[in-house]
Amino acid sequence: MVDGLTALSSNNVVEEWPISTALAGPGNQQGSEQTPLGLHRIRAKIGAGQPINAVFVGRRPTGEVYGAALAKQFPARDWILTRILWLCGNQLGVNRGGAVDSMRRYIYIHGTPDGEPMGAPLSHGCIRMRNKDIVTLFDCVSLYSNVIIEA
Repeated sequence: MVDGLTALSSNNVVEEWPISTALAGPGNQQGSEQTPLGLHRIRAKIGAGQPINAVFVGRRPTGEVYGAALAKQFPARDWILTRILWLCGNQLGVNRGGAVDSMRRYIYIHGTPDGEPMGAPLSHGCIRMRNKDIVTLFDCVSLYSNVIIEA
C-alpha cells in the first residue's frame, strides 16, 4: 500500500519516514485488518516520556521494554512500542461511524521492533514506524493534526 509517511507544514515537506502498513492492504471495514484510507486526525497522543521500546497493551504502558527476551517469550505478539498516535476518521461513512470507524478500529501510528522491515506491508491495520522515527513525529505533531492516508 503505502511505504512512506510525509510530514507537511504549509504544504512544504518537513520530513519523510519509511513505514509499514497492513498486510491485507487498504480498506476501511471493521475486522478487515486493513489500513484505512482518507482524511484522519490525531485524536490522542500516548506515551510521552516513555523510553524507546516501551511496550503498550491496550494503549497503556506495561512497564516492559522490548528486547530479545520479550521477543522470544512472545513471538506472535503484534508489538506496539514507544509512542502511539491514535487516529480518528474525519469522513462520515468512509472512516468515521458505523463499521468503518478508524478510532473504534484502534488504528494507530506506532513504533514497532526495529528489526521489522519498513516499506513492506506487515501490520494488522495500523501504520508502523521505527521507534526513533515515531518519537520525532510524535514530538512535531499536535493533537488534532490532520493525517491523510492514500493508497
